[in-house]
Amino acid sequence: MSMLEGAKKQLEAAYKYADINSETWEKLQYPDKIVQVSLPMRHDDGTMKVYKAYRCQHNNVRGPYKGGVRFHPSVGREHVESLAFWMTFKNAVVDVPFGGAKGGISVDAQVLSNREIERLSKGYIDVLSDNIGPDVDIPAPDMYTNERVMSFMFNEYKKIHGGHPLGVVTGKPVAIGGIEGRSSATGYGGFYSMNFLLDKFGYKLKLPSKKRLKIAVQGFGQVGYWFAERLQREGYNVVALSNIHGAVYNEKGLNPTAARLHLDENDHKVWGQGTNITNEELLELDVDIIVPAAIENVITEENAKNVKAKIILELANGPTTFEADQILNEKGVLVVPDILANSGGVTVSYFEWLQNRTAIRKNYDDVQKELRAMMERATEEVMRRHLEYGTSPRTAAYILALERLGAADAVYGNKDYFSIR
Repeated sequence: MSMLEGAKKQLEAAYKYADINSETWEKLQYPDKIVQVSLPMRHDDGTMKVYKAYRCQHNNVRGPYKGGVRFHPSVGREHVESLAFWMTFKNAVVDVPFGGAKGGISVDAQVLSNREIERLSKGYIDVLSDNIGPDVDIPAPDMYTNERVMSFMFNEYKKIHGGHPLGVVTGKPVAIGGIEGRSSATGYGGFYSMNFLLDKFGYKLKLPSKKRLKIAVQGFGQVGYWFAERLQREGYNVVALSNIHGAVYNEKGLNPTAARLHLDENDHKVWGQGTNITNEELLELDVDIIVPAAIENVITEENAKNVKAKIILELANGPTTFEADQILNEKGVLVVPDILANSGGVTVSYFEWLQNRTAIRKNYDDVQKELRAMMERATEEVMRRHLEYGTSPRTAAYILALERLGAADAVYGNKDYFSIR
């Protein structure tokens, strides 16, 4: 089953619980638009290569399209459609006034020079500038893109369209309209969701106290690092960390900040602090919480039966396949779905977009206070439906999203309205 097929199957489980018109449901099955373009780029050595670039705009009934741009070899048409699909529901769950979009370029960004990254970023905007804008579609950073890439994209859009349209992208440097706290937003948002869930609903899971909890984080990039760093500061016990080169485990606990410094000094390949294990072994550790924070489809039908954790907090997009999700549900593992757990990034992107539109700056403390409130409110709404309907938290999150999408779409009229004479 493909990633997109699995995502739609997960959505289907929520349909019977949500008060949503069948016409709205049908529209949500298909993206509004998918743009695919060829993007030629001259490399530093003089050679030219043509890259495939994409932008999928899934649904904008609740506001302008919103979603990241990733530079990664896995990027393809169905890949960005799946991610845009999730963004539509993620934005509805956390209740920001955006629709869903996603884009990217099929490229290994790690082998490109800074000048090549600049050319590629500007080329992406050159070919797609008519499809984006502060009121149309608002890109943001994603895998192997960052605030520097966003500054390249903003500058190119400004040259093409004129003016100073700061709201065309989010995740920019603070010096040109970015917002304090954006880089840590997804990780911190996941922490606020998890911390609230444990405080309010942890008793149902019969978990040990906070200081005795064992947490493993798979993926130590920007999302995983900030999540693990916040765990450490708040007194939680991080026992395993990983990146693409491998993982480290220490039952007594790891220091994420020290781990980051050690990795930076050793080409990101040497961990220290504990026993080296594989990413696959990390997912099967005897811990309380596993946090997939890297790529899609890491928890599968093959390894789900070996998962020992009581909670999986999905900070990556789509880390659990549909088949694995069924196995975990049957085992009683509480999966906090990606469309809730990793929505902190788009929430703070919304704050940045508002800041750009109003010219009123938010400081770091305000950002954290508002992010925490929105993540806790969304988590409570999802868990309330989880308990009320007896569904998984993933299905509950989709129920909440469908309710909001259905309400927005209904105001434009549907068959029930137009059938009245």
